Amino acid sequence: MREDDLDTVMEIERRAYPFPWTPGIFRDCLRAGYPAWVLRAGADVVGYGVASIAADEAHVLNLCIDPKRQGRGHGRRLLRALLRIVRAEGAARVFLEVRPSNPHAIALYHDEGFNEIGRRPRYYPAAHGREDAIVMAIELFADV
Repeated sequence: MREDDLDTVMEIERRAYPFPWTPGIFRDCLRAGYPAWVLRAGADVVGYGVASIAADEAHVLNLCIDPKRQGRGHGRRLLRALLRIVRAEGAARVFLEVRPSNPHAIALYHDEGFNEIGRRPRYYPAAHGREDAIVMAIELFADV
């Protein structure tokens, strides 16, 4: 992801989430050097992912596929690419949060080997207050 991708990324972010990240959050991630990637289908950006890495742990901060393009395997491809990237950067485990109201994402993460390890009460803003987050993790092992 580059600065010049942010207009398109923000269009997708706003379509996908009722409480989207701001352009400033994406810029801060880019300035911090976080792994941030866009997924393209031809010339079109169909999704993006942002992670952070500290010591031997990574955190998927945002993984999003344009709602118009969901259900075609793009999220799986992007997640696998992010996991390869953070593994190459030295991460041995990866964490993420997901809304309990997002069963498709939960199913994807379970299918890719993530396990629920806890909850963060009132983590996400929601239409009527706050929503908990399911915390998930995966251990990354070196390719054999």
